Amino acid sequence: MYCAVTRDPIDATALLARVRHDSDGAIVLFSGVVRDHAEGRAVSRLTYEAYEAMAVAGLERICEQVREEFEIGDVAVVHRIGELNVGEASVAIAVAAPHREAAYAASRQVIERLKKEVPIWKRERYTDGDEAWLEGTVPPSGM
Repeated sequence: MYCAVTRDPIDATALLARVRHDSDGAIVLFSGVVRDHAEGRAVSRLTYEAYEAMAVAGLERICEQVREEFEIGDVAVVHRIGELNVGEASVAIAVAAPHREAAYAASRQVIERLKKEVPIWKRERYTDGDEAWLEGTVPPSGM
């Protein structure tokens, strides 16, 4: 298991290598990228901020629980913070499993829970010069 928050570009090949094992028949890679629009507005870039120690702890908790819930081999997740331009990856999740169904399901669970539970906040910057913080998450109690 590998979980990280970084300011560096995400290396998907390295992430895949972290989870690959000969006992697994499937590896699923999810990559979330900055798109050029949101709700009818043209987006120029995003800024992500995080409470880094809590974010990593939250990612680890999610990954541990996903490993218990699904029949997977390994999981790795990296989320970027800082300024990101359109087309750059903001998050990547790699899940290896003996079978593809479990890999897909586990990957989906990680991203959905990450968006709801991990203290990472996103500010959209629009091409017209305006910007807005999007609704963030509140860390779960006990973190």
